Amino acid sequence: MTTAADRYRAHVAAVWAAQPADGAHDLGHLSRVWANARAIALDEPQVDWPVLEAAVWLHDLVNLPKDSPDRARASTLSAAAAVDFLRADGFDPAKLEAVAHAIAAHSFSAGIPPETPEARILQDADRLEALGAIGLARMFLISGRMGGGIVDMDDPMALRRPLDDKRFALDHIEVKLLRLPETMQTRAGRMMAEERAEWMMSFRTRLLSEIG
Repeated sequence: MTTAADRYRAHVAAVWAAQPADGAHDLGHLSRVWANARAIALDEPQVDWPVLEAAVWLHDLVNLPKDSPDRARASTLSAAAAVDFLRADGFDPAKLEAVAHAIAAHSFSAGIPPETPEARILQDADRLEALGAIGLARMFLISGRMGGGIVDMDDPMALRRPLDDKRFALDHIEVKLLRLPETMQTRAGRMMAEERAEWMMSFRTRLLSEIG
C-alpha cells in the first residue's frame, strides 16, 4: 500500500521529468527538507502533520531557474499546482488553503510572511538547505550552471570591489547566506542555522588559506 509521501514523490518526479535536470532541486532536496522539517516540528506545538508533509514534498513543484524573470512567482505557482494535485488525490479540502500558504510563503524571493506553524517550519527547513556543507555544494553547483566562477582570485573577500555573487560563488556567502540565521522563524531552526553558518565560515577561512 502506497503512503501519501509515496504519491507526492511520484507526482513530483513525473512533473520534473519534463523539465531540465536540476541537481540542487531534486528528490534528494525534498528528502532533506522533510528531515529538517520533522526535526524542527518536534520542538513546535500544534503542528498539522498532513499539511506539513504535503507542503514539504510539493513546495518546489514548479521549479524555475534562479535567473528566471518569474522566479519570485515560483512558490505561488507551486502552491496552485499542489492544490490541484491534492484535490484530485483526495486530500482534506479544509486543509488545502493551509498547504497553499505554507508553500507560497517558503520562498525567500516571494517575500510572503509565514503565518502558520507549518509555513514557519517549511520556510526554516528549506533555508537550512542553503547552509552548511549541503548549502555550499548547492551554491557552487548553481553558480557553475549560471556561468559564475568560484572566487575572485585578485580580491576574494571583496575588500576593493562590490560583492557580486553572479560572478563569484564565494561572494554569495556574504551577500545572502550568512544573513539567513536571523530570518529563521523557529527556535530549533535558528539553532541549526547558526551551527551551519559557523561551519560555512570555517570553510571559507580554509578556502582562503589554500588559495593564498
